[in-house]
Amino acid sequence: MSEEPIQQVEAAAPAPPPPPLPSSGGPRRATARFMLGHPAHWIALGFGSGLSPKAPGTVGTLWAWAAFLVFDVWLSEGQWLALIAIGTLVGWWACTVTARNMATPDPGAIVWDEVLAFWLVLVLVMPTGFWGQAAAFALFRFFDAAKPGPVGWADGLFKGKRGKPVGYAQGWGILFDDYVAAGCTLVVIALWRAIMG
Repeated sequence: MSEEPIQQVEAAAPAPPPPPLPSSGGPRRATARFMLGHPAHWIALGFGSGLSPKAPGTVGTLWAWAAFLVFDVWLSEGQWLALIAIGTLVGWWACTVTARNMATPDPGAIVWDEVLAFWLVLVLVMPTGFWGQAAAFALFRFFDAAKPGPVGWADGLFKGKRGKPVGYAQGWGILFDDYVAAGCTLVVIALWRAIMG
């Protein structure tokens, strides 16, 4: 009578945990960790100025003002305009990627649009003193936040819908309405200077 070999039953290793479920696709909040996760986020969030819990657009514009005063020592008007042009192309990509990753068509934390537009305002109104720059800041913030007339039109032109995929049209729209706000600011300043001499 042959003996059947005794099979040893090895204890089964515990199964690995299931992979995490994909996110629900809802909007994602901008945090320092989110910003550090991709170079586009750095740019779109204004190197951290867009992480402000209150009024990120205003904080981003203040950052733009401070950065302008620092770099204006070395840059000519032509160099500023070249920087803004390059910043627009890079920003279009960065804002699109960041909005897509935040699952929001135009997140408030994206402030690169304010940065570029206010740099353009400052380049074209300089030289002017502190109060002239402050007036430009106040006018720009009014047009950007209240979105009267042409700014509201520009804001709605490329606006995506929440929950829909964010594409390059929406990325361009993030920048476009701020440039229109900058244009309105410059028109008001030009009219003021023409009237006051």
